[in-house]
Amino acid sequence: MSEMNELFYTNPYLREFDATVVACTEGKKGFEVVLDNTAFYPEGGGQPADLGTLGEAKVSDVRRQNGVIIHFTDKALEVGATVHGVLDWERRYDNMQNHTGEHVLSGVINHAFGYENVGFHMHDDAITIDMDGPMTDDDVKAMEKAANDMIKADIAVDISFPSAEERAAMGFRSKKELTGKVRIVNIPTADCCACCGTHVKSTQEVGIIKVLSASKHRGGTRIEFVCGDRALRDFTKKHDEVIKASRLLSIKPDEVAAAVEKTLQTLVARDERIAQMNQRYFEMKTTMLPADQTILTLFEEGLTPFELKLFATQVAESKKAQVTALLAPAAAADGTVVYNYVIAWDDARLREASKTLNQRLNGRGGGKDMVQGSFKAARAEIETAIAEVFGAFIQ
Repeated sequence: MSEMNELFYTNPYLREFDATVVACTEGKKGFEVVLDNTAFYPEGGGQPADLGTLGEAKVSDVRRQNGVIIHFTDKALEVGATVHGVLDWERRYDNMQNHTGEHVLSGVINHAFGYENVGFHMHDDAITIDMDGPMTDDDVKAMEKAANDMIKADIAVDISFPSAEERAAMGFRSKKELTGKVRIVNIPTADCCACCGTHVKSTQEVGIIKVLSASKHRGGTRIEFVCGDRALRDFTKKHDEVIKASRLLSIKPDEVAAAVEKTLQTLVARDERIAQMNQRYFEMKTTMLPADQTILTLFEEGLTPFELKLFATQVAESKKAQVTALLAPAAAADGTVVYNYVIAWDDARLREASKTLNQRLNGRGGGKDMVQGSFKAARAEIETAIAEVFGAFIQ
């Protein structure tokens, strides 16, 4: 670990600073700038790098490489010049709130269950921690409440560099054995952990911890959550979506789940009725088809690939033709029309014939006893190709 004399450690609330440019070289990610001191936090310990500006240059990333902090910028900076740095403070403070919140939540879980945090990452919209033991939904809810109680208690966040002897008596959390100068973040009664990240002064500044999800992960539990201003943004986004849904369904916001469940039940019942009607239609249409055909090609409007397969199965089982080809037009992603197809032929050469058709008709798809996919060609071209390809095999 470094000597910890960087500005982001001596004063994590510092938003602007002046420094001297020690080095500037061009690299793959723009220019790589080294300063004699910096308030920009380099990515590490699960916490993302700070962003902002150095003079007129934008800072897109910050990394510690071989003990040296590198600022990646979009413009070159003159070596020896004094440059004014400005942090994206909203991003930094957001990370400080969430990193401290992670310590509180991991700490209360460790106290309650003895589990260790074996994985931690701060994404742009949420945080994930991996605890090395199983937890029920009720367990997670209880830990969320315990963590928020710690936040309301306004506990000071103490940061120190204790000696090896002092550390031995502290019982701090750490993912690996540490030697040399170690930075300890201590939140009395909540957590004590080796950490190189930036933190707020008091748990009260975290604001709130809200768990978003919890799931089984490698024998333990992965918890996704948000803190502080990030929690407010998450709530606002979801609240807005609930309001939109309530207006669409013409119900109160707290009745959305029940209304959606009722709507889904209605849709399931409707789909079942449609399936029954389709089946009767397929049977009726099959009965009306002439028998003893060699190649039967049918185009049907409005059928999904699944419905096409059901219809093709019905026709193939009727033995009205040796080869049954059913197709339905559909809109492609680029707005053009494609034809979904299902072709049945009780012959081992079906796959070979299918490949030939795909080559001729800009198609894709396949299968074994029955092939299905789509052709990107005109209807007349498809009809001609099916007749010629299967005609050549059958004659």
